[in-house]
Amino acid sequence: MKCVYVFSCRCLDIDFNFHAINTLPYFISRQLFVMGSEGPPAVTIHVTGFKKFHGVSENPTETIVSNLREYMKKKGMPKGLILGSCNILETAGHGAVAPLYQTLQSAINEKDSESANSRRIIWVHFGVNSGATRFAIEQQAVNEATFRCPDEMGWKPQKVPIFPADGEISRVRETSIPVEEITRTLAKKGYEVITSDDAGRFVCNYVYYHSLRFAEQNGTKSLFVHVPLFLTIDEETQMQFAASLLEVLATLC
Repeated sequence: MKCVYVFSCRCLDIDFNFHAINTLPYFISRQLFVMGSEGPPAVTIHVTGFKKFHGVSENPTETIVSNLREYMKKKGMPKGLILGSCNILETAGHGAVAPLYQTLQSAINEKDSESANSRRIIWVHFGVNSGATRFAIEQQAVNEATFRCPDEMGWKPQKVPIFPADGEISRVRETSIPVEEITRTLAKKGYEVITSDDAGRFVCNYVYYHSLRFAEQNGTKSLFVHVPLFLTIDEETQMQFAASLLEVLATLC
């Protein structure tokens, strides 16, 4: 025996059993079908920040990422956006990479367990630029690790390729996200924000290069954003910016 549920101009034809009835709201929430119109699949955004490091005893990105989920709940999650994991990384090349890959791979495994086209995935990495006065949306990362000071594990590489298999340290990987459009949209919302093509050569660039490489290999997207210190742009404004960025990404990507 079969039962057909009809909603607006869409319908779902499933075998009639109590499990199907009980899990129907779950199917709706996971966007296996959308009432009235197709629309794009939901986008899941995973977010990372960093802990303290030399010269920055309180990293604003640790605060932003740690508080982002609760902030988004209070603000109201934008339609079509799912906030995934929110992780804080060590400000260390090797120290950040292992937990980074755990996050990246777990998101891919989750995606593979669902319909192939049911979910878009974006990773957003926040890092601090202590000398900045504006937010910076990073266009690219370079295959070079040249740390101006030792990272939190004492590593200080100089002109070392992040991925030797990728060739020279001049190798560049660019994000597939429309950085210029995102920057313009955020600027119209009143934020002091620029597009940047230089993420430095410290841990921020190191993590971004790994993330971009992984995203390219797995059909997902990655973005790095540099923020100023809270002394330059206050915490509330930076939380608003982070929330607005996720909303814009869900709309444009």
